Amino acid sequence: MRLANWDTSEDEAVLNSETRHEPVVEPTPITRAVTPTPPVSPSKSAPIKVGTADNDDRTPLRVGDDLANAFATTQRVQVDEKAMINCRADLNQLIPFKYVWAWEKYLLARKNHWMPDEIPMQDDITQWKSEGILSEEERQVVKRSLGFFATADSLVANNIVLGLYRLITNPECRNYLLLQASEEALHTHAYQYCIESLGMEESELFNMYREIKSVGDKSAWALKQTSLLSDPHFNTGTLASDRLLLENLIAYYCVVEGIFFYCGFALILSMAREGKMINTAKQFEMIMRDESMHINFGLDMINQIKQENPHLWDAEMRETAIRMIKEGLELEVEFAHDTMPSGIQGMNVELMTTYLQYIANRRFTSLQLPEQYDAPTNPFPWMTRTIDQQKQVSFFEQNVADYQIGGGIQWDKGDW
Repeated sequence: MRLANWDTSEDEAVLNSETRHEPVVEPTPITRAVTPTPPVSPSKSAPIKVGTADNDDRTPLRVGDDLANAFATTQRVQVDEKAMINCRADLNQLIPFKYVWAWEKYLLARKNHWMPDEIPMQDDITQWKSEGILSEEERQVVKRSLGFFATADSLVANNIVLGLYRLITNPECRNYLLLQASEEALHTHAYQYCIESLGMEESELFNMYREIKSVGDKSAWALKQTSLLSDPHFNTGTLASDRLLLENLIAYYCVVEGIFFYCGFALILSMAREGKMINTAKQFEMIMRDESMHINFGLDMINQIKQENPHLWDAEMRETAIRMIKEGLELEVEFAHDTMPSGIQGMNVELMTTYLQYIANRRFTSLQLPEQYDAPTNPFPWMTRTIDQQKQVSFFEQNVADYQIGGGIQWDKGDW
């Protein structure tokens, strides 16, 4: 049963269906017996309906308490009992599906299997160690990009494992989140593999967020969001806490993965277009495809929560979302200034700013918010073509990285 289907493609409709920090009251813990006893009267449980104010007289549900949910009723879970957040139904019950789109995205992503060491790095090693092939600014681009990404994907994984997974109360979405966390670990592995292969100073690259301000500012912005949800006493079920969860989703899917990754990816792929660091770019290309799917999944979650909890998406929350995306764009522009002050391969800070504004407008549109920048066009259309291109080589000549286990995969288009 599909409730909604959001698609961020430029060629299709964006929607096919429809700093405030209020104090979060710590919920009263559920008291559990050693051996759970089913209730005498097998009454059917229903999802919690959060009101529009914090003065709800019910005890907020500890959404991470799977045991309490599992034995809350003796009746089988019905599809209408499921919800994205604050659901009282058994969180271990995958079937029946309520959000078919989430399961389809999980299956699609699950087919995509690759490993960093499947991509040979010898040509890049030769270029990196040779004199006169790469300019000093190109070397800085490679190091700054790898330095940011080496820890950035860990931030995303931590946010999922320490916060989101406990608070998202839908099993099919949880399945995707587990897969995404695994993919973030794979991405960190890929960056480490590049750094080690090229013989870079590992401590310099992995500590760059401590030593380079533009890198550290982006990481600090993301960590601030995670710190709220990772508190073990944080639970949803109030207006204030539900808004903080929605804010976190916007921060990570629309800003961290949706804006912070764009400058680095574009710079590395632009170098490959000139025959430089091609295999490093192949690693980035595989990662970029994963991230495109993450963004689309995250936007679906955000819009589903908005549909089920319209009281959360008020004028204040809309202004918060706009502010966050604008902040993310400003931080990414600073990273561009810091990384390529003079420009490389036909790229410069001005063009990168236009590209980031184009991307930010897409994020606003996907959230059903008005565009905030004056209709910029995409100055790097080859970025989208890189994602969508079909590799046309002989089966016996293609590298393992050119295909994936389990059948053909189709990438969501238009995000890059």
